[in-house]
Amino acid sequence: MSETSKRVVVLGSTGSIGTQTLDVCRWRGYRVVGLVAGKNLELLSQQIAQFHPQAVAADPAVLPVLRERFPKLHIADALEVAAWPAEVVVGAIPGLAGLPGVRVAVQQGRRMALANKESMVVAGPLLWQEAAQHGAEIIPVDSEHSAIFQSLVGEPFQDVAELILTASGGPFLHEPADLSSVTPQMALNHPRWKMGPKVTIDSSTLFNKGLEVLEAVQLFRVPIEKVKVQIHPQSYVHSMVRFQDGNIKAQLGPTDMRLAIQYALTYPQRPPTPLRDAPIPERLEFFPPDTQRFPALALAYQAGRMGGLAPVVLNAADEVAVEAFLKGQIGYLEIPWLLEKVLQQTPSGPLTWDNIFQADLEARELARELLEVKA
Repeated sequence: MSETSKRVVVLGSTGSIGTQTLDVCRWRGYRVVGLVAGKNLELLSQQIAQFHPQAVAADPAVLPVLRERFPKLHIADALEVAAWPAEVVVGAIPGLAGLPGVRVAVQQGRRMALANKESMVVAGPLLWQEAAQHGAEIIPVDSEHSAIFQSLVGEPFQDVAELILTASGGPFLHEPADLSSVTPQMALNHPRWKMGPKVTIDSSTLFNKGLEVLEAVQLFRVPIEKVKVQIHPQSYVHSMVRFQDGNIKAQLGPTDMRLAIQYALTYPQRPPTPLRDAPIPERLEFFPPDTQRFPALALAYQAGRMGGLAPVVLNAADEVAVEAFLKGQIGYLEIPWLLEKVLQQTPSGPLTWDNIFQADLEARELARELLEVKA
């Protein structure tokens, strides 16, 4: 198959990862055959006009206008688009909402370029079972997990001592000293990455790094004790692997998600990009995270040690907490407070597809009840 005949489906095409994926598809001349979007009608319309996809799904609120604008377009539901014939499906719908599409694509035996970290956090073992059964590939798109994936190529896995995820530290790495005064506008001002609002808030609390720790445990099938975090403000080293002999392999590169996206789409090839000659920083710093200041990271480790449904519950609580913070309903420091309260009431039971969604629902209800009581 020629490079330009590669067919790509993008789940979450109007979000940050989705739009950057389409940049990569332009670079490579790929055929974008399916798009799944939300309510951003204007951006979706531009994408349809440029890429002429065979199938599109969107929020029901925008479908009437979409049908009017593109009367010949095949409008489907999101799962039909996720199963559309393609070589690669990019999973970039944020939150647990992204899991059903990821699962369907894996069941079709596709290469899943996975940007939706929650899918692996809450359902990692189940997704690997599906991948093995249907012959699917799962290749990470998150820059940190892509870095680890790249650093492990050609290495005997039994020689890995630990995986080291790097974190920029977000906008509040050193100040303000008192985080209780942080507003949504302050937290949305990330110093390095341009991301959606949910992941940007999570980056500021270091909960996003906690999710990435839990994702790394499932993606690379290692115990949580083998996954470490280092603060690295320059965001140039995307992550590292330390081996038993003391050697460390790191993957370095510009702060641009399109490199990790392209690697997932083209692996094992590395075709040229416009970023090839980007400058190298003069200084690189590393230091340990402060889990007293950012307790959400410690809570993610706690959930990982608990196992079972704990990551599901923690993720659900965070989705409720971040939404409430963005709406001005709770203060910044109440985000980790709510996570801890909900995590303490994690239900027992095995990890199954049905249990995931039931535990998620119950955790959201509990989180909202706790917020009402606190209000």
